[in-house]
Amino acid sequence: MTHEYSPTPLVRQAGSLSLYDIFNETASRRPDARSLVDRTQAYTYRQTHDRVTAIAAALLDRGIRQGDRIAVLAENCIGYIELHLAAARLGAIVACQNWRLTPQEIRQCLELVSPSLLVYSSRFVDTADALLQDMPLDSVCLQVGIDSWVKKSRDAVAPPEIDAESGLLILYTSGTTGPAKAALISQRALIARMNLLRTDLDVTRDDGFIAWSPMFHMGGSEHSLSTLLIGGTVFVADGFDVDYIAQVIGKEKLGWLLLVPATIDRLIDALDCQDVTPVGVKRVGAMADLIPKKQLARISARLNSPFLNTFGATETGIAPASGHAIPAGVEPEKLSKQLNSNCAFRLVDDAGNDVPAGNVGEAAVKGPTLFSGYWGDEKANAKDFFDGWFRMGDLFTQNADGSLDFYGRAKYLIKSGGENIYPVEIETILLADHRVLEAVVVSSRDEKWGEVPVAVIATDQAHDSGLLEDLLAACRAQLASYKCPKEILVIPLEKLGRNTSGKVVRNELERMLKVEGMIN
Repeated sequence: MTHEYSPTPLVRQAGSLSLYDIFNETASRRPDARSLVDRTQAYTYRQTHDRVTAIAAALLDRGIRQGDRIAVLAENCIGYIELHLAAARLGAIVACQNWRLTPQEIRQCLELVSPSLLVYSSRFVDTADALLQDMPLDSVCLQVGIDSWVKKSRDAVAPPEIDAESGLLILYTSGTTGPAKAALISQRALIARMNLLRTDLDVTRDDGFIAWSPMFHMGGSEHSLSTLLIGGTVFVADGFDVDYIAQVIGKEKLGWLLLVPATIDRLIDALDCQDVTPVGVKRVGAMADLIPKKQLARISARLNSPFLNTFGATETGIAPASGHAIPAGVEPEKLSKQLNSNCAFRLVDDAGNDVPAGNVGEAAVKGPTLFSGYWGDEKANAKDFFDGWFRMGDLFTQNADGSLDFYGRAKYLIKSGGENIYPVEIETILLADHRVLEAVVVSSRDEKWGEVPVAVIATDQAHDSGLLEDLLAACRAQLASYKCPKEILVIPLEKLGRNTSGKVVRNELERMLKVEGMIN
């Protein structure tokens, strides 16, 4: 006779660990190891554990409970990471706000996730004051508030049972058809992403991580948490503090040094100026496709480190295709990607069918690193999670050896200095001017930022000398500076190639402009 078996709640409980559980275990096993370090402070795992316990108690005092959202508007600092861990202990969710955005844009991001608390640093007090005038939120200054929380004596917090599927981070990602979307990343996904760093990038507890990338990006918050779960040291930098970063490189072993195009030449200059010999960097870089190949070879040679040929996303982590590194000092001919472990991958057509070998298809992935969908956006979730797979909106072909060649974006995005820019937002502002008949934003390569947006307009008032300046002024007034077009080109309406539906084919327009030398 056969009997059905279903694990009891206690069995399920014994078989799972939350992100905080793993940090707690790491802290108990490495109490005297360094955990969080910046220019002026250094904490051990024991100290960080105690501080996180006090912060969790303070959050409880403020009414924060499991599932509540805590919005954060702050520069990189140790308290930011401690807040993540305290939220993990309570099962709360930290919504990381992009301080590069305008107050209006930040307000839209806050309204999307309905936070119970706004935590901000003194640097952004004016922005926070403006936001709090329109939103009924409790608030606290991060730099002052965190320190006051940890100094106050409190009883230890008994953490609730946290399901690993509970959300921990909300990171905002730009789409192509509307305002920013709030990607919810669970504790399960963050634990899986940490494990990929260990298995695929060979990061160990002896390897440090420099957290200079803003905490509202995965390169700041996610990789800092991964390092602490592994047992390494996070060196926190207030932005790309190039002198501090060069000093750390000369004193510490690093597992993965994130760099984007705009940072590479500055770092090389600082390393040369300080005569730094790297102690050891296992991997350097990201987004090899956006970096001039000579520059890529220079930085990997200077650090004697292979350059990581990544392809991932906020929604997926370093998966699905960051398994390849370019040898130090090599100027690669191709940038074919290799798949990561613990990730299933397909190339599909519009109907979700697998494309024939060698054909272009959209990347569809599944696996434990995947995010938990876009907060409050059922339409996007229904569209992007197709038949149990997440469709990334990126086009590839797969080679006979299994490697992948990036073909372009089905969802046209511009990635400038690590920031995502979607053209529709810029185009809406340009088209609001009655003198503009058509507006299309395309990507132009840039040695400093990787890519920058360039606007192309058609107008019947080309003689209006103030038009372009008016359009740029409108963009500056309504958009973060990195989103503003670096140039506005005027071309005849008939040169905007269209498909059978009458829509401008953005990729074709971009190719034409490059051929004619109008953009890079």
